[in-house]
Amino acid sequence: MEIIATEPVTAAAVPAVLEGQVAFITGASRGVGRAIALRMASEGADIAVHYRSDEAAAHQVADEIRALGRRVELYRGNMADRGDVDRIAATFRDQFDRLDILVNNAGVTRDNLLLTMSDEELTEVITTNLLGPIRLTRALAMMMLGRRYGRIVNISSSAASKPGRGQSNYAAAKGGLEAFTKALAVELAPKGVLVNAVAPGVIDTAMSEHIRAHGEAEIYARLLLKRIAEPSEVADAVMYLASPRNRYVTGEILHLDGGLKMA
Repeated sequence: MEIIATEPVTAAAVPAVLEGQVAFITGASRGVGRAIALRMASEGADIAVHYRSDEAAAHQVADEIRALGRRVELYRGNMADRGDVDRIAATFRDQFDRLDILVNNAGVTRDNLLLTMSDEELTEVITTNLLGPIRLTRALAMMMLGRRYGRIVNISSSAASKPGRGQSNYAAAKGGLEAFTKALAVELAPKGVLVNAVAPGVIDTAMSEHIRAHGEAEIYARLLLKRIAEPSEVADAVMYLASPRNRYVTGEILHLDGGLKMA
């Protein structure tokens, strides 16, 4: 029998999953957004990093992305401000000629009982977590439609279906974001754009510190898996939905909450 020697397949010989693609991630200077940005950069994508105010953290993420050999651009702005959203979108369109992935991750919490909730606490949460993603998607989606390809992933929350005390504003915003996800999936599917959402439970980030500090024992009691998730685990879920490997999932809400919704 003749044995034919072949070259072993190495990691370098396999193209990165997102090679040549461009991903725009809001709220990417820290926490879940940062993990998503770095994961996508490691898979070959150039990254547009949006952040609200933490310039030092944003530049640190940008340096890490560049170290992976990818292009990165920074966009500072408040997702609750329509003018900021329009300016960010216009700048992005000037700097990039394509958009393959949009991750609407930026969000805020202002927990309070509804009867004592200020109008500012109500409107900031609704505008940032719901209107911001809708406006940014409206401004950028045409870049996907022209190429008949795109992946949009909205970051929701388990609070949309299992809200806690004082989360009426946040739950309403995230519930609206999930409804928007499904409606947009219907609109964009004929153009080859898939739209999904990931709904994390309690993740080990600065944003969840106050929740964990005031009820960690209760949280663990409700978690089937009895641990808090890491941002990288959310990034893994987003990565699948946003990649070319996902060819048939759209209009879905992926719950990543350690079984919290079942408690």
